[in-house]
Amino acid sequence: MPVSRRRLLTAGGAGLVLVGLAGPSRPAWAAVTTADLVVYGATSGGLAAAITMRRLGRTAVVVEPTTHVGGLSTAGLGATDTGVQASIGGLAAEFYRRVYVKYHGGTLTPTSPLRMTFEPHVATEIFAEMLAEAGVPVVVGARLAGVGRSGNRITELRTEDGSVYRGGMFVDATYEGDLLAMAGVGFTVGRESNDTYGETINGVQSRNTHQFVYPVDPYVTAGSPASGLLPGISATPLAPQGSGDDLIQAYCFRMCLTQAANRIPFARPSDYDPIEYELLLRHIQAGFAGPYFTTHSIGGGKTDSNNNGAVSTDHIGFNHAYPTASWAVRESIIAEHRSYQQGLMWFLANDPRLPATVRESTARWGLPVDEFTGTGGWPPLLYIREARRMVSAYVMTEADCRGRVRATDSVGLASYTMDSHNCQRVVVDGKVRNEGDVQIGVPAPYPVSYRSIVPHQAQCANLLVPVCLSASHIAYGSIRMEPVFMILGQAAATAASLALAGNLAVQAVSVPALQARLRQDGAVLEWGSTSEVILDNAASSGITRAGTWLRSTSIGGYYGPDYEHDGNTGKGVNRLRFRPTLPVSGSWTVQLRWTADPNRATNVPVDIAYSGGVATRTVDQRQSGGQWVALGTYPFTAGSDGSVLIRTEGTDGHVIADAVRFVRA
Repeated sequence: MPVSRRRLLTAGGAGLVLVGLAGPSRPAWAAVTTADLVVYGATSGGLAAAITMRRLGRTAVVVEPTTHVGGLSTAGLGATDTGVQASIGGLAAEFYRRVYVKYHGGTLTPTSPLRMTFEPHVATEIFAEMLAEAGVPVVVGARLAGVGRSGNRITELRTEDGSVYRGGMFVDATYEGDLLAMAGVGFTVGRESNDTYGETINGVQSRNTHQFVYPVDPYVTAGSPASGLLPGISATPLAPQGSGDDLIQAYCFRMCLTQAANRIPFARPSDYDPIEYELLLRHIQAGFAGPYFTTHSIGGGKTDSNNNGAVSTDHIGFNHAYPTASWAVRESIIAEHRSYQQGLMWFLANDPRLPATVRESTARWGLPVDEFTGTGGWPPLLYIREARRMVSAYVMTEADCRGRVRATDSVGLASYTMDSHNCQRVVVDGKVRNEGDVQIGVPAPYPVSYRSIVPHQAQCANLLVPVCLSASHIAYGSIRMEPVFMILGQAAATAASLALAGNLAVQAVSVPALQARLRQDGAVLEWGSTSEVILDNAASSGITRAGTWLRSTSIGGYYGPDYEHDGNTGKGVNRLRFRPTLPVSGSWTVQLRWTADPNRATNVPVDIAYSGGVATRTVDQRQSGGQWVALGTYPFTAGSDGSVLIRTEGTDGHVIADAVRFVRA
């Protein structure tokens, strides 16, 4: 008898126990599973939904098409993209508090600090504990094959092994949106034009971030168009700025790397072809000195390593078919990405045409022996940054992200930069150029509409979509962060519980009742003007400078129109002071923002002048770029007596002055 690919993760002991099921492809005991809530997708958002449902006293089951549980949070994305940490509440905040306790000890309380960096196995342990405590069963290796419907409601979903999952409510928490599509819910793939929703940074965007900084020839034989284009370069001419298309931002694996003595060296893939890395070779030979991938520290001597630069871990242009493809085609796309990225690391560590410094610095890194042991240290999940996006009664857009409109039916906050990775490579004026990368900060946390996570009622009355929610391409680029997926997963389950209690369509759930319950469970739903003050370097008042400061937009992630830097000169002379006007007296958390790059200083002194004293903090501007970094909480009086001074003396690189934020504690 064959062994079924379907496995059930059951709560037990210190974590989850994998139970292999022998027997026919549809075991009799597992033929039908019934729960109040059926969650398709064991991403962080899906797990948050199921845990919430159990905590609300109802039953839930999670059905996962792959064999991996936890989504990207357990697959290498350990340097969490957060935006404003104070906007994270509820179950998501609990997860990051549990991370803190894992690393620093103590007792978990609602006031425990949040820690946003962690090793993959730590995230796995935490999710396992939360699932076990809640008693949530998770089925893995169970791909969706069909959906049963009655009118405008889903009655059941069926998986490829013949198993059936019935419920009163359903959540599509996949990164791909497979359930919503099979249920007949409207969706889109690709980039809208700027005209579609009155946006400015959607559609085709030819910008200078993660771009070729030296001219690189695009042809197989340099200078010879007849030789053809190098792999991954589109022959289609670049469309006008802001025009729409069906392209999506690039995918990669978020590698967990280490320099430990027992690291696993980068291996050469069996299908390795050096032509895949000719663009990078030419860019290096032209003068590009890296870094060629990021090495953000997450603890335990390990990194979360991501794309950096014009040619890096993003496999630009090779994922366009993925969102709506069959699993067979998806597996081939995933394999192509794996081969490319593993080959990239081998190339950087071994190719004799590269400078010895590049090879030696890369070879110091390798895969950890104690992470992803089932896949040889390589991440088990491709980072699906974007696939389908539902189209519902409320589409989140750039206007929401910028605070120009505010949804009144908030079920959580998002706050990260509007972030799209590159979507394609094209030829412009005889040279290769990347297109699609956008990194524009948002002024403040903004509400995510409840209507954006539920379909049109005529399409489906008992489905909620916290991951592939209704948003434009560029707005999704800000919302698509793991903490937000958990926030929206909690909101989805809470709404599902209320819908069941009232025998309602999810679209008819009372938003005030939903918001009240979410607040009761720790959610943060509003971000008012009296609770924060932001002062940007470009402000017309409140900024004083000494020495020479240069304005720039070369590195993305800045707040406002630009940032300033000291040119790595005038150390001790160049200073910049932010002096905000605070509306009320009290305790305020001070947060600073900068753009990170290897040429930044690691030891920037920052003086916070508050009521009764001055505190000095030191920040590393090579890390944590494009986000608000908390410097501490201090007492301030109303008015403009407090300040934040960025100094340059003794610094070991460029010093950045971008923006400061004061958040009421």
